[in-house]
Amino acid sequence: MTVVGPDGLARPVWALADPLLMHYYDTEWGMPVRDERGLYERICLEGFQAGLSWATILRKRPNFRAAFAGFDPDVVATFSDDDVERLLGDAGIIRHRGKIRATITNARATIALREEGGLVDLVWGFAPADTPRPRDHSEVPTVSPESKALSKALRSKGFAFVGPTTMYALMEAVGIVDTHLLTSHRRGSSGVWPD
Repeated sequence: MTVVGPDGLARPVWALADPLLMHYYDTEWGMPVRDERGLYERICLEGFQAGLSWATILRKRPNFRAAFAGFDPDVVATFSDDDVERLLGDAGIIRHRGKIRATITNARATIALREEGGLVDLVWGFAPADTPRPRDHSEVPTVSPESKALSKALRSKGFAFVGPTTMYALMEAVGIVDTHLLTSHRRGSSGVWPD
């Protein structure tokens, strides 16, 4: 179900819960991300989000970007154990040792993938033949055969914190699938899945 906001636009309830979420929903969520740094950042942030709200991640995103060198994989790949300890002391980010290490691991894996066509081609290679067309939030999947396959492929390439549910959330966020509700003003806005 969508709710019509004060601006007359229909959005899902979650997008109206917080002005930051509404801005993210209206301008970013579901729009295609087809650059290496952008996808690397999204993979890492989806991993940090596991067990937390997306609003928490959005509030901390400027701090994450500062802490992880703008999510430049070439820089993050050089981070050492000293950097891990430094980041564990940074109250501006999620201080979870495993997720911090995964961000470094994923930077190294992103660089290694360049020899095989790169992260963008790998991730977008798991786009499904069709996209969901949910009328209600209860019809939005949380996992798919493609997200399971993407998770397995990324893990085989050395990535961490890339489970099937996390990868489905990534696929939604970067426009690989369009799970905007059919009544949402954003449905079809990515250009990938015009209805």
